[in-house]
Amino acid sequence: MRPTLLPPAPPVVELAVDASGLIAEIEAYLASLPTPTRHPLPYVCPLGRTVQPWYAGHPLPHRTPLDRLARRPARPVPVSAAQHLELTSRYLTAAGWLQGALWDATGRVCLLGAQAAVLAHGYGRPATVQTARVQVMEVLHATGRPVTSPDEYNDRPTTRQADIHRLLEQAALRARSLGL
Repeated sequence: MRPTLLPPAPPVVELAVDASGLIAEIEAYLASLPTPTRHPLPYVCPLGRTVQPWYAGHPLPHRTPLDRLARRPARPVPVSAAQHLELTSRYLTAAGWLQGALWDATGRVCLLGAQAAVLAHGYGRPATVQTARVQVMEVLHATGRPVTSPDEYNDRPTTRQADIHRLLEQAALRARSLGL
């Protein structure tokens, strides 16, 4: 058999696009734009401040590798009684307030339900909640509202959500002044 000769390959021609003109045009355009006069700031609603989660300013509870191995929940984030009362007020604002039940189908909660939810989300320990409830009772009795529990005050027909927030704020101030 006779070897066949292939025709020689055509020479490789490199085509280069000269983009220097386009780049120069883009650079000139960008240089013609005015420089920003101030640094960009986060958006703030004209009606108030930006929406934040109820636990803002506190770290989220996170599970350690040992927690995952032991299949247990994350350790609670330590909070003081005053911080627990402030978080309870924020949670009430976020979830909505309710009278006559711990919570309802829409997620609204009463005072006790909000305290339980803050605890269930991993902020504080049961002893912290108990100390906070004692502070609430102290404020109720000191302000001339003798009741057997904060829940009784929560469920009174004359009590409003603003009253609960004011009560929590006063109890948090009292707890902070006592170092709790």
